[in-house]
Amino acid sequence: MRIQNAVAMVTGGGSGLGASAAARLAAAGARVVVVDIDEEAAERVAAKIGGTAAAADVSNAEDITAAIERIVAALGEPPRIVVSCAGIGTAARILPRDGSLTLDAFERTLRVNLLGTYVVLSVAARAMSELPPLDDDGTRGVIVNTASIAFEDGQIGQAAYAASKGGIASLTLPAARELARIGVRVVTIAPGLFETPMSEGLADEVRAGLVANVPFPPRMGHAEEFAELVAHIVENQMLNGTTIRLDGGVRMPPR
Repeated sequence: MRIQNAVAMVTGGGSGLGASAAARLAAAGARVVVVDIDEEAAERVAAKIGGTAAAADVSNAEDITAAIERIVAALGEPPRIVVSCAGIGTAARILPRDGSLTLDAFERTLRVNLLGTYVVLSVAARAMSELPPLDDDGTRGVIVNTASIAFEDGQIGQAAYAASKGGIASLTLPAARELARIGVRVVTIAPGLFETPMSEGLADEVRAGLVANVPFPPRMGHAEEFAELVAHIVENQMLNGTTIRLDGGVRMPPR
């Protein structure tokens, strides 16, 4: 599918991987809408890339529906490219040393990461189904979700995060199979260790310990490398129903 002139919506686009994906799509000629719960961050990125901004909580179907309605009003049609990058990282043991329960952290992580991804996917797919096909294949759009290598390599303290990202990976194939009838592909990227706002606060020794697990290249990934894969997925029609690890070959140890 061509990126040029397509309407693209990127959630979590106010920073990190989402901001880089939005910039890459805009550079390729897409009409990009940056969606983020932080409206100021969305507006900053949108201004930088020549896009538009919308504030929304991805776990709220009314918010996402309203965002897509605003996109249609502003750009004439709903997005054909949707990239879900909104998410949170949590660290909470199942059995903390103080004996407390961590149910609230677990529920919130699943609500933002997993339910939020599902809300965006389902609302966007409904809007895409009303679009005319672009080609003889019947292409109407593509949805790119973001998991994490934690879905396979979850470390101690990552039960909630790994479960949320595992859910995203697991819904990829059934979603792709179902949405095939309307010509919408679904692909998930599972990034490894990347330079993002989540990793900026790591102490030098912690960062060095993490990077030591990466075979090659021996460093954290750059957000631009994530964005390049997003663009390739959009353009490569045969990528569908799969989760792609983007990780430099790393396999995380238990802790």
